[in-house]
Formats: sequence, C-alpha cells, structure tokens
Amino acid sequence: MKKGGIGGANTKTGLHFETRASLETLLEAMPNYEIRKISGQAGEGVFYKGELVARSFKQHAFYKFLEEKGVNWKSIVSAKLLPDNALLVIVRDTLFIVEVKFQQIGGSVDEKLQTCLFKKLQYTKLVKDLGYMVEYIYVLDDAWFNKPKYKDVFDFITYAGCHYRFNTLPLAWLGLPQE
Repeated sequence: MKKGGIGGANTKTGLHFETRASLETLLEAMPNYEIRKISGQAGEGVFYKGELVARSFKQHAFYKFLEEKGVNWKSIVSAKLLPDNALLVIVRDTLFIVEVKFQQIGGSVDEKLQTCLFKKLQYTKLVKDLGYMVEYIYVLDDAWFNKPKYKDVFDFITYAGCHYRFNTLPLAWLGLPQE
C-alpha cells in the first residue's frame, strides 16, 4: 500500500481502495466505465459501454436527487446524513452507501463503525417510497482495522445487516457489469 496514493482499479473485478479515493475515480479507471454529469440531474452518471448503469452522489447531491424525485426529506428525517459515496445501481433498485475508512492514527472512527444500523435505517426511510433497497457498507483499511480488537464491532455490523470489506469492493457484489 502506498501512502498518499489514490488507489486504482488493478483488477477487472473490483475497486481497490488505497486511501479515501472517490468511488467515481475508481469506477472511471475500470475498463469500459465512464463517469459524467447527466444534464439537469443531481450527481454523476455511471456509464458502462455507453449505457447508464448507476448514479453516484456525494454528500448534498444525494438530497438534490431526493428533491428531483419529489421526496421531502425534511418531513422524513430530522437531520441530513452526508454520505461519502452513495451509488444507486439501477438494475438492482439498490442504493449503496459506501463509507471508506482509512486510518493511520487512532480516532473517532472506531465509534463511527457502530452507527451503521441507525444510518441504514435513515437512508431506508428516505428512499422507501421510491422502491429502493439500501445496503450500507464500510470499505476498511486492512492494515488498521483487520485486528482482533474489532471482532465485536464486525459482529455487530453483520448483525445489523450492514457490510464491511477490506480495501476492495467487488463490482459483482454491487451488481455492476464487468469484463
């Protein structure tokens, strides 16, 4: 793992994170993927061989998307949650909330990992009327997080119906096409 690198898609089957790289940057590095703005719509379009397969939202862009769809988020939740990466995979009708956590020193992220159930429930409320399912996933740095002291946290993440992966996110797991 190189310090300060943005990572890269060095395989054809998944996204390889080396730092808090953006999901869009990694997707665009994959063969046949292109990320571009869709005129008049929030976020970015994710295209595979020219076909729109997903939409990607960062932070406030997710709420602009909800407004586009006629969702009054203020009547559903009391405060905004700002996702690192939100990816709506069209063929799966699934919104993936992807939180990338890479650490080099101790900090508050240990406790943040324990909030996945609350956040998943909030996002589920926001997109329920749109017919979307929600999957909440952490992409974690194995050098920092793959330690016995996180066993209970990982057990909770799984119990809560959330997910975690170390360093990579398989395209097939997201339901995105691959070579």
